[in-house]
Amino acid sequence: MSVEGAVIDFFYRYFWEPMFTRSGYNAVNTFIYALLFGLGVIYTYRWIIKPLKIPVDERLFWAVTPMVVFGATVRALVDGGVLPEHPLILTPGIFFTAFFLILPAIYADSKLNMYPKITVAWGTILALWANYLLVTHAKNWEPYELTLIHTAVSFAAVFAYYKWRPFDKLYLYPVLAHFYDIASTVVAIHFYGYREVHWVENHLVSWFGAYIYYPWITLILVVVYYALKELVTDEEERRFWYLAIYILGLGPAIRDPAQMILQL
Repeated sequence: MSVEGAVIDFFYRYFWEPMFTRSGYNAVNTFIYALLFGLGVIYTYRWIIKPLKIPVDERLFWAVTPMVVFGATVRALVDGGVLPEHPLILTPGIFFTAFFLILPAIYADSKLNMYPKITVAWGTILALWANYLLVTHAKNWEPYELTLIHTAVSFAAVFAYYKWRPFDKLYLYPVLAHFYDIASTVVAIHFYGYREVHWVENHLVSWFGAYIYYPWITLILVVVYYALKELVTDEEERRFWYLAIYILGLGPAIRDPAQMILQL
């Protein structure tokens, strides 16, 4: 096999094929996606957010949320057979699609001194369209009910802990997003027999069951919080990392129950 053929085979096996076969993440693409994610966060902040003078505060979290809802719902619509498979709306392509869709809105908001109105409006229009397709094609709403029950219990625990020992308020957003994600994942795996596609978590679930997510993700969130406090000295940049972690949690949290109500 030629070098070119070997490269194509490597890309197909570890990156292209898993998008379409649902075979999940592997050690290779997990590492590459994590690296790209880290570089994306750093340079999006330094080349876009900072030059546009967009403050990294609660408004930015709320501004990007509709676009996350859009992207996650579209991803679920593909799995549910409502939309055709295409690399730009499969994982990880949907992250790039959503990013390039929201970028002009943020730029317009900054230049027209309307932030975050345009960003919120544009994301909301797209999210409403995606959710219209979701609602009109839904087959079973029970997964949402179970997800909301699990979410309510975990949110109560998070707020109780925050009241007892407060941490950075903006970090509440990623924590709550990931606990919502845990709830949807646990429901999917434990109640409906779905398979975990992430490399590490797949092994953990096979050994300990779906509820291992609660201590596992909690540990990761704690480690990430203190690591960012130590490693990222610029407060605005550290908050942007919080936003990135929020998006990583909220996307799957919305996608998973949407997939289930379309497929069950």
